[in-house]
Amino acid sequence: MQRTTCVVAGGGPAGMVLGLLLARAGVEVTVLEKHGDFLRDFRGDTVHASTVRLIDELGLGKQFRDLPQSKLQQVGVPGPNGLMVLGDVSRLRAPYNYIAMVPQWDFLDLLADAGKQEPAYTLRMNTEVTGVIRDGGKVVGVTYEDPDGEGSLYSDLVVACDGRSSLLRREAGLRPEEFPVPLDAWWFRVPRHETEEAETGGLRLNFNAGELLLQINRGEFWQCAYLARKGFDAELRAEGLERFRERIIRINPELADRMTTLTTMDDVKVLDVKLDRLHQWHTDGLLCIGDAAHAMSPIGGVGINLAVQDAVAAATLLAKPLLERRVTPADLDKVRRRRWLPMVITQGLQRFLHSKVFKPVLSGERVSYPTAPLLLTRLFPPLRAVPAYIVAIGFRPEHAPTFARRPQ
Repeated sequence: MQRTTCVVAGGGPAGMVLGLLLARAGVEVTVLEKHGDFLRDFRGDTVHASTVRLIDELGLGKQFRDLPQSKLQQVGVPGPNGLMVLGDVSRLRAPYNYIAMVPQWDFLDLLADAGKQEPAYTLRMNTEVTGVIRDGGKVVGVTYEDPDGEGSLYSDLVVACDGRSSLLRREAGLRPEEFPVPLDAWWFRVPRHETEEAETGGLRLNFNAGELLLQINRGEFWQCAYLARKGFDAELRAEGLERFRERIIRINPELADRMTTLTTMDDVKVLDVKLDRLHQWHTDGLLCIGDAAHAMSPIGGVGINLAVQDAVAAATLLAKPLLERRVTPADLDKVRRRRWLPMVITQGLQRFLHSKVFKPVLSGERVSYPTAPLLLTRLFPPLRAVPAYIVAIGFRPEHAPTFARRPQ
């Protein structure tokens, strides 16, 4: 019978950080990732300032800064002429006064390499979790499928880091509260000319009535997100490829010479944007963190940061009970209680922006954004540090526990 102390289902930022931290505490941990590598487009690439600080505390700062990246130091909302600045991250205390734009696969590879240095750490790729194993009412492990077939892995704790459509959350009978969102995102890529520069740390943002286009500098290509009203996917695909190309060119005419690189609408991947949260993050033997506990809107790019902070809190609170083989439901609930308020406040701000900014613009009710916040931060520039701190640092940022820290 295969056994470990803790199973982490999902090799995203939350799962990889949790696995590394628990292993550094001496907890035997196995991370199961269903894909064979981390090379997938259209993942979030923001590593926020509080996460950069965590990386330094883990002794991985030099390796992280050697990764290809750019620095984002302004946050705001899209307007007709580009980014309308609300927050200036450069006003925060150095060296944590920027948001790093790093390909997520590079970030995850860095965490995987660090984890492999720990004797208690196991990462199993191409291993998809298919269900939970119960003993009475308690979760005591998971079933999985890998290239060798089906298997079972028993553990003292299962942590669901398997995303906003979490299988383990569903298997545990946990149901999230859902909130309405006004937008979806359609991801695609187009070539980037060497002469093209990004105005704000690797990003370009263009606006047209009812539509937004975000471009992320990937070196040889732009990773693009077309943002439009929720539920528009069927209509968009029915219009066909040529009409989609026209939409993008209308938002940013500079892309007209390369839209033929999109050869089918299959090149355009829709992200069904969700905003939800569990009121209970655990059942006996299983804990949900990150998107499995609270799916975030892409607004502000804060979902990764919150997931990482969840992982740090979970490792800090659960390492000792796991080492003593006595994890209780009360221990698991401590994670929810520690991370609940930061999550609720952040979602509250996203819901406000959805209803007051994005919904009226994407529906055509407004042709411009509310000017009061922009005017206030323009007249009093020091105020730009407030939204910058909220986005780049967040509410109740977590620090690496002592057992996980390493010198640079």
